[in-house]
Amino acid sequence: MKAIECLKYGGPENLVLAEVEKPSPKDNEVLIKICATSVTTSDVLIRRMNEKPIPKFILQCIFGFGKPRKPILGMVSSGVIENKGKNVSSFNIGDEVFAYGSVSSTKRHFGSYAEYICLPEDWHIALKPKNISHNEAVAIPYGGLLASHLLGKTAIKKGDKVLIYGASGSIGTMAIQLAKNAGAVVTSVCSEKNFELVKSLGSDFVIDYTKEGAELKLETYNYVLDAVGNSKSSTLKEKSKKALLPKGKYISIDHGIPLTPKDAFMNLKSLAEQERIRSVIDRIYPLEKLSEAHAYVENGHKRGNVVITV
Repeated sequence: MKAIECLKYGGPENLVLAEVEKPSPKDNEVLIKICATSVTTSDVLIRRMNEKPIPKFILQCIFGFGKPRKPILGMVSSGVIENKGKNVSSFNIGDEVFAYGSVSSTKRHFGSYAEYICLPEDWHIALKPKNISHNEAVAIPYGGLLASHLLGKTAIKKGDKVLIYGASGSIGTMAIQLAKNAGAVVTSVCSEKNFELVKSLGSDFVIDYTKEGAELKLETYNYVLDAVGNSKSSTLKEKSKKALLPKGKYISIDHGIPLTPKDAFMNLKSLAEQERIRSVIDRIYPLEKLSEAHAYVENGHKRGNVVITV
């Protein structure tokens, strides 16, 4: 099968198209013929591996030193079950499914930068909502699960004021929708070019973090959700950490290891079926141009998700 392998850590040029052996499902696994995958910020972080010494050492202990121990990256997939192990009872051959390969900090399976992937049936796999395409389905789990992790640290009530910093990315676009579903009044922080997008997702107010004096537009909020973490900052972001009502809470995606439980995954599927959340797709690339997609995501200005068709 065709796959993209990461030959060594570094630039996107180290992602190379290769012919590798097609996997066979174990007794408890399904074999998915992948129709779409996506390039996430986490994928770029792993491929680049240029963190500070201690985080870098920890990451290389997990993924391999010098190059990835398992060279095929990618954690999200949507496709069709082509085969299954003898003990699989939840799915049938021909089912259209979508999946997320990171169940917990100790249970993860990359490998979606390929034509096929095998995953245990009890991991984060579900029937794809019939009302969305494979491209749309693959754009839900990463941002949706991380946004669910952020929202899980809140107790949002109807009318609560929520500020979302980094509202136009894959996590932020989902956080807007989940917060609105919970009844929040949402202020989105992003660049002016993304105002129309975040408003279409339900944002009530917008602030352009690039404008001088943007911090003067801050109010006080029940929750400030930082969807970009320590990788980006601004005067507005620093001020927003204290723009809190009494008992207000600032929550960063970098606070602790994000939890991605199965019930959160299934909740995203349900919300997509009810059309209470929708995918945001910035660009679509073919598998053969995955290195270009990585370079674009690494630039740090994508809107929502970057999808790869397989």
